Amino acid sequence: MTDTPALPRMPFRVASLPTRKPTRFAFRPNADERAAIADTLGLIGLPDFSFVGQLQPEGRHDFHLTATLVAEVVQPCVVTLAPVPASLRDESSRHYLANYADPEEAEAEIPEEDTEPLPEEIDVVQVAIEALALALPPFPRAAGAELGEAVFGPPGIEPLRQADLNPFAGLASLAGKLKEKGE
Repeated sequence: MTDTPALPRMPFRVASLPTRKPTRFAFRPNADERAAIADTLGLIGLPDFSFVGQLQPEGRHDFHLTATLVAEVVQPCVVTLAPVPASLRDESSRHYLANYADPEEAEAEIPEEDTEPLPEEIDVVQVAIEALALALPPFPRAAGAELGEAVFGPPGIEPLRQADLNPFAGLASLAGKLKEKGE
């Protein structure tokens, strides 16, 4: 059993961030770090990954993170488990607010932009991994992979098929019988 390396980190202490100019960052993990991220996300491989952006101060205490995610990923096909490569490019944006207040109502309206409470440190790698997880295709399929119909039933009884479950299947059968009787 091989030991997967720990996930990388790129923390920025909020108290140390400049409040008048942006702090730029570029996260480009090495092969071992990409392997750890791939393992965490259940990927077959992560041949390329970068998360490049900046932390822009807003006002005296808030920060806005913007970044561009670019990745080459290999996921297992949901039908055959065959490798399915994909190229991803996504823009990320997060607002960190010093005076963040959770909505108190049970059915509060979700704000248009991602806002979060301002933490003591912002770990760019954690944001990058979350952004990658959200950008992944949810149901990757290999070319030509189709989910067949599973048909089961006890011996001697004809099993139900998907077409039999169609609400109009009975009407088609009834119409056929009426035609046979000449009605």
